[in-house]
Amino acid sequence: MSDHPPYDTLIKNVRVVRPEAQGVDTLDLAIREGRFAHIAPDIDPPQGADIIDGGDLLGFPGLVDAHMHVGIYHELEEDAESESQAAAMGGVTSSINYMRTGKYYLNKTGPYSELFPEVLERSQGHFYVDYAYHLAPMTGRHIRELGQLVTEFGVTSFKIFMFYGSHGLHGRSSDQRSFLMIGDDENYDLAHFEFIMRGLKEVSDQQPEIRDFISLSLHCETAEIMNAYTRMVEEEGTLAGLAAYSAARPPHSEGLAIFIASYLSHETECTNINLLHLSSRKAMEAALMMQEVFPHINFRREVTVGHLLLDIEAPSGVYAKVNPPIRPREDVEFLWQTVLDGKVDWIVSDHACCSAEQKVDPEETDNVFLAKAGFGGTEYLLSCVFSEGNKRGMSYNQMARLLCWNPSRRYGLLAKGDIAVGYDADLVLLDPDESFQVQASRSPSSQGYTPFEGLEMTGRVKSTFVRGKRVYHNGEVVGDPQGQYLKRPYR
Repeated sequence: MSDHPPYDTLIKNVRVVRPEAQGVDTLDLAIREGRFAHIAPDIDPPQGADIIDGGDLLGFPGLVDAHMHVGIYHELEEDAESESQAAAMGGVTSSINYMRTGKYYLNKTGPYSELFPEVLERSQGHFYVDYAYHLAPMTGRHIRELGQLVTEFGVTSFKIFMFYGSHGLHGRSSDQRSFLMIGDDENYDLAHFEFIMRGLKEVSDQQPEIRDFISLSLHCETAEIMNAYTRMVEEEGTLAGLAAYSAARPPHSEGLAIFIASYLSHETECTNINLLHLSSRKAMEAALMMQEVFPHINFRREVTVGHLLLDIEAPSGVYAKVNPPIRPREDVEFLWQTVLDGKVDWIVSDHACCSAEQKVDPEETDNVFLAKAGFGGTEYLLSCVFSEGNKRGMSYNQMARLLCWNPSRRYGLLAKGDIAVGYDADLVLLDPDESFQVQASRSPSSQGYTPFEGLEMTGRVKSTFVRGKRVYHNGEVVGDPQGQYLKRPYR
């Protein structure tokens, strides 16, 4: 008689990649009630279990794409469905999505105590992968709600868009109050950022048992510099496309914002700080410098696949417009070196589906300043990192740390990020030898194009499992959307 109870599913012959291990081991994975129940070589198939041959493929933990957006350019329900299918294609099993009040996203304002239940209701039954939300406190009332958002709704991560005070989503803006939907008595400025940090410090002190999972993320760009440089670049007229946009939002704008954010975190004792989508050498060097200046601040540094794969010469042109901008190749290579040196904590997609019809101005299709910001990429997350990382000598285990383990620990997804007994049975089977060319037509995303079009990658996702249920297999999404909302900390 077996020493182990029966299992729902047994996946055999998997070359398991664990983030904290060295190398890979060929193992069988037994799953019961959505979690890994037994992991060992050559497990005897229990009677009645669903037996799946892993085919000696690499098995990564399900990816945690900790930086996604839904509902910016489409209705939330539509985005949740199509873009979570894209996530499953990329090996993502947990999607953490940014949400705020104001234009785009919800297109309304008000207290999150009223609006966030609407977000959850509209999300339910539409995600193919598990999901959570980061929220942006845009008003003073939102700051007063921080404790409720943590305790009642399980939202433990929050975001500041540092440039929104006087710069719009796509470029210069003269009507920020209308864009942000804030009243005349509200300001979205450095003082507001300070008060967010003080509010989070207070919430953390009140709930010390989950303090480690309460964090603040910052999009670090400086509006005043961007406004001035955008005007200069447009007036000079010597640059176009991605080169113009990079020059209009220069790297030192990122660096200065990082300095400001870091000092405010020190002043307020708000110690869990995430520096998002660092795009340039200057930004990364500023982030590393601030870690030395303020060693007591628990900084995390993030980069995106877009900033690791694309440069200003990308043939996709304005379709690769994103904030912060795509940079010159020397910045790309510097980011890769910091990744390989272990100075980057996680890699994400910053997926923001923007259809081709919405992306560019129909009368000036090449004008980067009139194009919308953002593009998708979650469907290529694992393949991008695997393909490029493999070329550069990155171990499979480091890939798993960057894509699975590190973001799950930071954001309180404590049952995610590893292949281990008791963890959610989130698994990605990847063929390390299969090469393919990126084609937007093969993606379930509703975007219809990709700035990665034509890139050659080696390492293809073959199957994705969420809590033991296969949601993607051999190029197709399977089953119905059964993703669950992850109230954090999630164990």
